Amino acid sequence: MTRVPRGSEQCLAQDRTESAGYSGSGSGSGSSEAEVYAALDLGTNNCRLLVARPQGEGFRVIDAFSRIVRLGEGLNATGRLCEPAMLRTLQALRICAGKIRRRGARRVRAVATQACRSAVNCDVFLERVYRDTGIELEVIGQEEEARLALLGCAPLLAPAIPNALIFDIGGGSTEVNWLAGKKAGAAAPATPSAWVESAELAAWHSMPIGVVSLAEKHGCNSVSPALFEAMVEETADALAPFTERHDVARVLADGQVQMLGTSGTVTTLAGVYQNLARYDRSRVDGCYLGFDTVRDVSRRIAAMSYRERVQHPCIGDQRADLVVAGCAILEAICRSWPVGKLRVADRGLREGILFELMRGPSNGPSGAKVSVL
Repeated sequence: MTRVPRGSEQCLAQDRTESAGYSGSGSGSGSSEAEVYAALDLGTNNCRLLVARPQGEGFRVIDAFSRIVRLGEGLNATGRLCEPAMLRTLQALRICAGKIRRRGARRVRAVATQACRSAVNCDVFLERVYRDTGIELEVIGQEEEARLALLGCAPLLAPAIPNALIFDIGGGSTEVNWLAGKKAGAAAPATPSAWVESAELAAWHSMPIGVVSLAEKHGCNSVSPALFEAMVEETADALAPFTERHDVARVLADGQVQMLGTSGTVTTLAGVYQNLARYDRSRVDGCYLGFDTVRDVSRRIAAMSYRERVQHPCIGDQRADLVVAGCAILEAICRSWPVGKLRVADRGLREGILFELMRGPSNGPSGAKVSVL
């Protein structure tokens, strides 16, 4: 049983609380008597929480939190989680614990991904988290991470298009999923969720290049066109074996592929493209970006000075030194798989956890750490 003690619930100005413009798969007031669920995703760069109640076929978010913690800072060089990064993360997790406790969440799943998978001192960090916050983090594998992200993104997929490339540009890695849906001549599933559940995860790939690792390698405060191109080419080279192994080019040539991107890079780029005065999830989640737009906006961001990126309302000081690396990864993805457009998802792993928790204890992988408070 996970203990969630009282913790600081003050949210810093740069945090995204995310509750505005977020209704999961539904909207409205919902039932105040419905059981409360919580999903926490601790990645290399971000700590994110959603607290929600079931509503119809989906859920209604009643609380949320997101903070850039950079848990993986320096990890590539040392193989260890450094003390400042762990302290930043613990501070964010205390806020999450306070929200979980205050909202009375009865079923909680908290997962950690690439940084914790890679760090030699991960076990020590997990013990500190449990002792300090009562949150029992579960370090999940790459395939489980991919599965949950697919489930969370299902509402944005088009059932009529039989194949999907879904990617998540993280801090320490980039996850790519190739989903093969109905066979030729078969009827399309009635809903996106049904499409995902009936589709085959034909392939998945975890590329050890993310925004933090690429930025730390090349330095991204000031980026020349030559350096940006070098980062794009490095990423494209890392994607090439996956493309060749699964004959992605042949399927792309048939035109029966959709692309979905879920990451801070993609949502930030969409906000910059729309000239938003401040980030607005309701304007970003589900929007489409043409590949020409991706290239133009990526190059515009790369050409900004560090100060200009800090001052941009959709980038800010927390992303200013990472967003260019993210744009390089995104451009490499678009070059490797010229679908022509992508759909932007400000959703993913947490939503997948919530959907699964709400379907009952028989769903999900055996061994998943689901706390019942």
